[in-house]
Amino acid sequence: MEKVVQNKKVHFVSLGCPKNLVDSEIMLGNMLEAKYDITDTPEDADTIVVNTCGFIEASKQESIQTVLDMAELKKTGKLKKLVVAGCLTQRYKDELVEGLPEADVFIGSGEFQNITSILEKNEKDSTQKKFFNLPTYLQSETTLRKNSQPSHRAYLKISEGCLKRCAFCAIPLIRGNLQSRTLEGVVSEAKLLAASGVQELIIISHDFTDYGWDLRRKNPEAKESPFELLKALSDIKELKWIRLLYLYPDGITPDVVQLIKERENLVKYFDMPLQHVNNEMLKSMNRKMTREEITSVLANIRKEIPEAVIRTQFIVGFPGETEEQFEELLAFIEEQRFDRVGCFMYSPEEKTAGGRMENQIDEETKQRRHDTLMALQQDISREKHEAFIGKTIEVVVEGVSDETDLLLQGRSSQQAPEIDGVVYINDGTAKVGEFVKVRITESMEYDLVGEIVETVDATGESILETVKRTKDQQKVANLLSP
Repeated sequence: MEKVVQNKKVHFVSLGCPKNLVDSEIMLGNMLEAKYDITDTPEDADTIVVNTCGFIEASKQESIQTVLDMAELKKTGKLKKLVVAGCLTQRYKDELVEGLPEADVFIGSGEFQNITSILEKNEKDSTQKKFFNLPTYLQSETTLRKNSQPSHRAYLKISEGCLKRCAFCAIPLIRGNLQSRTLEGVVSEAKLLAASGVQELIIISHDFTDYGWDLRRKNPEAKESPFELLKALSDIKELKWIRLLYLYPDGITPDVVQLIKERENLVKYFDMPLQHVNNEMLKSMNRKMTREEITSVLANIRKEIPEAVIRTQFIVGFPGETEEQFEELLAFIEEQRFDRVGCFMYSPEEKTAGGRMENQIDEETKQRRHDTLMALQQDISREKHEAFIGKTIEVVVEGVSDETDLLLQGRSSQQAPEIDGVVYINDGTAKVGEFVKVRITESMEYDLVGEIVETVDATGESILETVKRTKDQQKVANLLSP
């Protein structure tokens, strides 16, 4: 009797930001093509890949602890290969290899796309553990990738690296300089995703507003720009929601705001990390804007799109931040009444300008400022959410609630996945990916509760359009899900 050879099983743990998640999806696509089976249960895997984050101290600790937790599974005899990939690996290279003998393979952010050939090399020679290169890899529309999100949504990465040199940030050290994908390539991938059934496309990069700068610098005739990209993407009618993340405020120009206002499928959601508002702090952070310029951008958005949701984040405890400067930040938040606010306690990072500065702030002061800021924002968020009670909003259904299987869970266009709150649905039924009208009956600081009152026709297409879309889905199925 012929012996049946079973495929190897791989389990992925992807930590950090959505940009890191796309890298994990590319690794998944490559491993599926190499006949690996994907398992959601780490105990069943003979290969585990931990795609790490090395952005701030808390994320470093989480990454290392996750590797150690996964290494414990070797004691069962099932796990054979523990792979550590991603930003933390790229950033610390030799130190991590020396400090984590529990892992078998280390892959930097310049080599993750070669994971299957790397595992083959390690299989032949287990002493080959380190695989690093400059972080110059840039995906294309033909790159194998397995979408890890529910079928109705996907992330689309438009560039790698970063043009900015903020004093607190190590991203350029890890990911390198800005590399923009071509407009044609980005739009082609967006069309493939739309043809596969994706209705919510989430555009990610280290700074959306710098998209194309590097290409235009090389060729002044290059068409790559935030405005042209948005216009081309919004022409894809199958995409119901196009959401932008990570917009530096100086790039939110009047023409971009006007386009978002006019195009129905461009979500009226502005994610612009401001970091601070005091001019001395902004200069010290090497942020290239003043409070006055930031206020002008916010005013223009609210004038042109009154219903726009504005999400931001701030850093407290940056070196030299005084109580007066922190109080100015609190007053600014009270004045602007942002819809969403995140807050980081400053983490000094090696080889960054901020890490070398004097006047570092003690941890107790950082924590107090963080808690004070978030308490203020909780009150603002609670008030804003109370205004939704009695209103009917459009919601995409994400499935059974994380809290209890007695409720459905979804999101409005004002809520980005994994970042913002959710809408709990306590009355009515719907399928995952279905768009419904929900009447809001209760509110909390970050979440809403409501009942389904109507199902929305998400596409509004004719039967001939449905046939064409179905055929397109079949054409791209092998590329997106090998």
